[in-house]
Amino acid sequence: MGTKIASAASTTYGKHPNSSSRELLSEAAVKAFDETDISPGDLDAVYIGNFMGGLIEDQGHIGALMADHVGAREAASVRIESACVSGGATFCQAVQAVESGDADVVLAGGVEMMSTTDIEHVTDALANAADDVYENEQGLTFPGIYALMARRYMHEFDVMREDLAAVSVKNHRHAVDNPLAQFRKELSVREVVESKPVATPITLYDACPVSDGASVAIVVSDTFAADHGLETSAEVLGTGQSSDALALQDRAAISRTPAAERAAERAYENASVTADDIDVAEVHDCFTIAEILALEALSFYERGEGTRGAVEGETAADGHIPVNTSGGLIGKGHPVGATGIGQIVELTKQLEGRHPNQVSEAEVALAHNVGGSGASTTVTILGVSKYASVVRRVHRCDCVGRPAVPRLRDVRTRDAPTSTALSCVWLD
Repeated sequence: MGTKIASAASTTYGKHPNSSSRELLSEAAVKAFDETDISPGDLDAVYIGNFMGGLIEDQGHIGALMADHVGAREAASVRIESACVSGGATFCQAVQAVESGDADVVLAGGVEMMSTTDIEHVTDALANAADDVYENEQGLTFPGIYALMARRYMHEFDVMREDLAAVSVKNHRHAVDNPLAQFRKELSVREVVESKPVATPITLYDACPVSDGASVAIVVSDTFAADHGLETSAEVLGTGQSSDALALQDRAAISRTPAAERAAERAYENASVTADDIDVAEVHDCFTIAEILALEALSFYERGEGTRGAVEGETAADGHIPVNTSGGLIGKGHPVGATGIGQIVELTKQLEGRHPNQVSEAEVALAHNVGGSGASTTVTILGVSKYASVVRRVHRCDCVGRPAVPRLRDVRTRDAPTSTALSCVWLD
């Protein structure tokens, strides 16, 4: 049984001081329902990714709360917490529910409110994702942990400080055109390097911000999509998950992320693709070093070569392997529980051909979401759905040279390539 994405939507990421988690999640859900013929009454289950609801908003039991607020009071519901990978884990659980035959329609949502309290409280809440005995009690924070990873990587591979900064420059540039992004301003390498020190070598602009936001993806079974004539633009080709020691000190290495390597290997195998097949990716860049390590864990680059991506423009929107065309966590924002679902939203737009930083002919996309400093990781691979009867990529029709949207009558798959027959829908 296959799993299709019927629709996916997000609120803006940033500061929402006059809102709440339930209001943000409801807003994202309304947007998602507006893009599909599915109604709340069709939902078999509601899965919600959230990390800090009980710590910031004093609100637990979020699964049932959100199911009620999206109009699915009688659906099965659960809140899924896995630190910063809460959203990615939620999406994977939704897919597994569909693949197992337990559900036909699942709303996978993620939400976080972080800006309604002071930064000290947020820092303390985030610290719950670290090892309390061996990291928190020793004074380590997540910026400090990632700084250790960055310094070791720089030492091993003779990497310059400016190489890390190039990741931030790229992702802020991508965020400029994304209406959902928190920071829509370009930065220079110098501005990143000279921004406020956080934990050497990490500075303020090497780090993702504190954010509020919500994202929703509605997934359906292949059978449900066919029986109801749904036009689904994206399908789940495969997922992979893996874990590692919670404390950085207990891992085999601190200049790589083994859990991400294993999750990627499993996702590639399940999807029957390789890293070379990926057209666009959203990876977990909570700090600049995190994107570099992700590129290597996902086999986009060999060990020690991940800095090439941003430095040489290969991971720019028009590069060889576009990464974080949304702006990533650094530019778009990081409302923890929503981030993994937000990546799915961005990649669904890419596969639909309607992303503000559209990658030409994107057909296979990858999402990489991380919890803590790499103790848990999900990798999800999406492809253009066979039910995408209208692909919204604007092209010049060869017959008369007019702007058009191609309408697919046949779809290529990796197992059975076929020619794609098109008829044109005029745009002028």
